[in-house]
Amino acid sequence: MSNDKITSLDVARLAGVSQSAVSRAYTPGASVSKITTAKVRVAAETLGYRPNVLARSLITGRSRMIGLVVAYLENQFYPVALERLSLALQDRGYHVLVFIAGNATNKVAQVIEELLDYQVDGIITASVAMSNDLTTRCAAAGIPVVMFNRGQDDERLSEVTSDNLAGARRVTDFLVSGGHTRIAHIAGWQGSSTGRDRAQGFRDGMAEAGLVPFSIVDGMYSRETAAAVTREMMAGTDRPDAIFVGNDHMAFAVIDTLRNELGLRVPEDVSVVGYDDVPLAAWLAYDLTTVRQPVNQMVEATVTALIGQIEGDYAPHKIRINGSLIVRGSARQPERWPK
Repeated sequence: MSNDKITSLDVARLAGVSQSAVSRAYTPGASVSKITTAKVRVAAETLGYRPNVLARSLITGRSRMIGLVVAYLENQFYPVALERLSLALQDRGYHVLVFIAGNATNKVAQVIEELLDYQVDGIITASVAMSNDLTTRCAAAGIPVVMFNRGQDDERLSEVTSDNLAGARRVTDFLVSGGHTRIAHIAGWQGSSTGRDRAQGFRDGMAEAGLVPFSIVDGMYSRETAAAVTREMMAGTDRPDAIFVGNDHMAFAVIDTLRNELGLRVPEDVSVVGYDDVPLAAWLAYDLTTVRQPVNQMVEATVTALIGQIEGDYAPHKIRINGSLIVRGSARQPERWPK
């Protein structure tokens, strides 16, 4: 018998069960005994049967597929986050489709349209903004959207982020407590809520300390831009004595530029602090002081929010999770810390 002609009815006959029992055996959470499931699995393996997931979704109205949309994977934080999101969703019986969209509005719109065509049950966007039109389209289709590591002023969208304002304030307090007065900030892209919140937290912390920022420059979440900004900051005689960088991805470029191009010592000449705590931050080559994004808690909150909206009466809401400052060797350490 050719595999492409084997049906659930063939499996049911061999297993001695009903065709509906075969369907239930392959449906997560369905009511079916362990004995029946075992019979179905043995018969299916004998015949080489594979269930048609897409056909079943037409019957149940549920694809059990989740669309994951990410702007880019160059930042080391996102491969880690996507892996954990994918595993968490798979543990809940969902399949994952990953799309790379960038930050261009038209590309994001195209990706979301494709996901709607796939009839996904829900969408997670990682550092991708949703236009009002796209949000309306998803709401009309009954497809919930949860924003991961990005916020947006729209009550129809759930969002999960670290507390970026508080994290940036903590960095600023740390640097000020270490005796720094000329503190610069190479910010994350100011078109993103994450970049804006971290920059605002830095401003607030400096104002509370009675200090004026040495400079605040948009690093665009780009290694090349961060390196160029560092060269400009250090070109004259009036230089910063510390740089708070909007994420670790840029902070590595800042440290490389200071040490390898400009011959400066970190932290003896310039302290550098990042944000995210990606695995590379702990490497001795960087030994980066940084704010740890609580990725496991963020993933759990994101998956809970999304599946809660898919499977139950769960209203969209905003979640902020506090992250801790991880003190390493790239910044001068205060005599007394924490405050």
